[in-house]
Amino acid sequence: MRNPVSFCKVLFMLMLCSAAHAQTVIPLWPKGAPGFEDRRNEPEQAKDYWVKNIHNPSLTVYRPPADKANGSAVVICPGGGHRLLVFNAEGVEPAKFYNSLGVTVFILKYRLGRDTLSPYKIDIHAKQDGYRAMRWVRSHAAEFAIDTNRIGMMGFSAGGEVVDMVAFSGWKGDQKADDPIDRANAKPNFIVQVYPGPGYVPESIPSDAPPAFLVAANDDACCSLPLIQLLQRYRDAKVPVEMHMYAKGDHAFNMGTNRKLKSINNWPQRLADWLEDSNILVPERKKVLH
Repeated sequence: MRNPVSFCKVLFMLMLCSAAHAQTVIPLWPKGAPGFEDRRNEPEQAKDYWVKNIHNPSLTVYRPPADKANGSAVVICPGGGHRLLVFNAEGVEPAKFYNSLGVTVFILKYRLGRDTLSPYKIDIHAKQDGYRAMRWVRSHAAEFAIDTNRIGMMGFSAGGEVVDMVAFSGWKGDQKADDPIDRANAKPNFIVQVYPGPGYVPESIPSDAPPAFLVAANDDACCSLPLIQLLQRYRDAKVPVEMHMYAKGDHAFNMGTNRKLKSINNWPQRLADWLEDSNILVPERKKVLH
């Protein structure tokens, strides 16, 4: 016969563990996305590795341990072809990686223009969600002990297209907006593009574009060329950029754990090195004047 006391203790411990791992989910707009407020209460669909049917775009917050937090932050845009979001492998896993480096993470659930019967357009609504995410994080930086000069964006595949739409123009907020969040600057201080999709690579980037870390595999038929194009645009603009093009790995190698290739397994370490070398993990020391 099951010991009721022991069973209750186990259940209590499970509840504590569940609570410890619970993450805060923040809607981008309290009343719902503009023009679609009446759909904000429609439930999302989630199964296995994906999430879809997103009508109330949001940020899921992953905070690093207090003793590791260094004031930097990143908004992660998972991929999924704008049909779904690969939320675990391209959202939660990179969030845990960043947390181990002391970075606060906000995973963006953006609206999906190719979901079944979707009323959304990629270049309007996903883009709007990307801008709003950056403005929300910058507006609430003090609440999360975030340095407003060290807030980046990371995109995987289709999420990389969201980053491309946000990272190179339209940063300035509307100073006449009623919502103070809409007055904030949306410019990322750095971007990380992981096999970004081909749809929205700009013809050129401005000279004040955010520094970039780019990674893909050469045998990725979809998304190795966009990386090369971005590299050339960065070189033309003379903006700092680092690219890693691996010989093999194909598409969707995520954080490197789903491949039997040492180079792919270890690619996140290259990102960690770049973040440190770029003074993102620790603010750049001010020069002391004598």
